[in-house]
Amino acid sequence: MKKNIITLFMAAAMSLAASYAVSAQSQSFKLGQWAEIHNAVLKELNRSYVDSLPIDRIMRASVDAMLEELDPYTIYIPEEENEDLQMMLSKTYGGIGAIIHKKKEDNVIINEPYAGSPAEKYGLQCGDEIIAIDGKPTKGLESKESSDRMKGKPGTTVTFTVKKVRTGDTLDIPIIRERIHFPDIEYAGMLDDTTGYILQTGFTENVSGELRTKFQELKKQGMKRLVLDLRGNGGGLMNEAINIVSLFVPKGSLVVSSKGNTEDSLREYKTTTEPVDTEIPIIVMIDSGSASSSEIVSGALQDLDRAVIMGKRSYGKGLVQSIRPMPYNGQMKVTTAKYYTPSGRCVQAIDYANRNDDGSVGHIPDSLTREFKTKSGRTVRDGGGITPDIDIDAQDYSRLVYALVLGGVIDQYVIDYCRRHDSIPAVDDFHFSDKDFEDFIRFAKTQEFDYRSSAKTLYDQMKKELEKDGLAEAMSDELKALEKALEMDKERFIRLKKDEIIPFIEEELATRYWFQEAGVKVRLRYDEQLKKALASPLPF
Repeated sequence: MKKNIITLFMAAAMSLAASYAVSAQSQSFKLGQWAEIHNAVLKELNRSYVDSLPIDRIMRASVDAMLEELDPYTIYIPEEENEDLQMMLSKTYGGIGAIIHKKKEDNVIINEPYAGSPAEKYGLQCGDEIIAIDGKPTKGLESKESSDRMKGKPGTTVTFTVKKVRTGDTLDIPIIRERIHFPDIEYAGMLDDTTGYILQTGFTENVSGELRTKFQELKKQGMKRLVLDLRGNGGGLMNEAINIVSLFVPKGSLVVSSKGNTEDSLREYKTTTEPVDTEIPIIVMIDSGSASSSEIVSGALQDLDRAVIMGKRSYGKGLVQSIRPMPYNGQMKVTTAKYYTPSGRCVQAIDYANRNDDGSVGHIPDSLTREFKTKSGRTVRDGGGITPDIDIDAQDYSRLVYALVLGGVIDQYVIDYCRRHDSIPAVDDFHFSDKDFEDFIRFAKTQEFDYRSSAKTLYDQMKKELEKDGLAEAMSDELKALEKALEMDKERFIRLKKDEIIPFIEEELATRYWFQEAGVKVRLRYDEQLKKALASPLPF
């Protein structure tokens, strides 16, 4: 009997191995077939197509179309885009460290210099006009072309012909480019006598070391609880996420595991260093823009019952990417595995396409998800993203505010304000006054932008549909009455949304005069979601 069982087991194993071998051979054959067909199509097009072939364009299009059939994160990067890849991975580039404003017909305008950057060191200010770069006029250039000319290898010199915003003088200013790094820790400070706050916007190299330092500094200032703000943090290096979790949990704790199609991808990642603090209460703030490494940190701290997660459900990107070299100095960012939180949850959204307008995970019924348990036995679920322990809605803004911000009206006003004002009070004392707001209204009335309300845009859409159906004429009286009720002039609408608009103007002005940290301070002043989180009783 035992011999028969062994024989059957061996036969089944041999059958499975044979089936796998046939499957692998079939896949290899299909790949070879595809490559042969692809090459034959290109050769025939090159030989007989009626016009000259746009080789570069169709090659890139064919690669992109192939990768689009996989997942949204596996992409090809040709040699000429390697600088963009480095910017994405390390948030660094060679340049002067300033955000510019550029219309093709105008000169380059310095919009926002960064603290400590060459732009600041050499005296460039918001509102300064760059007339020429290394003697070449900037009028007629697109924004990207202007930006590319300003960038370059650190240590090299670029000469700007600048019309100064305050004096109107025109000067030639040579500036030595530096390696510009956008910090992942944008702000760290005390919200009150006992609450420390750290805003982290990325996961590039050594952010865990920076966070450790900031944490220790806050403890010296009397911190008794920490808010780690990962809202809008799209992720980055997985090892940095693991290192951050290791600051707050015992050595040897499981942080994340990965599983792919190869043995190399089956890994568990545990903390390897002693923590700095395992007791202090931690609130982690997340939202629909929190992805990848942000979800590793929030998921691990949630599963290990080390932090309370607050805010809105995270993005749902539970994929591990690796950079692979390609011919001719190209590279491919390829998905090699999915990652899982300590409880076993896969963060990846079930359906790549099932997303809300903001990109977050669409609603998934509980019937399609599974239950998992945290270290202390609390129930958590998979299905995409990290679900907060305490759900807190972010503030909603009117369509008008989006139009003013995204349409550049507030940006243009801030530049104009900086031209007319040498300084503003220190950020803690700075508030945009009623008189200032009247000044903004006068400016905004001169700008072209879509100031319709959401209701008015729906009305316009409805009217078009009624016209298509031939019903608009029959309902003309009703439509005119509704349109009149919804109609609102630009000035009236701006006045109505004053309380929504002022925080954006204050933040932008604080940033221009006192740099990026000052802008964060103003943002915190109006952060209702954070205020609700701080007032919420902790569930465990």
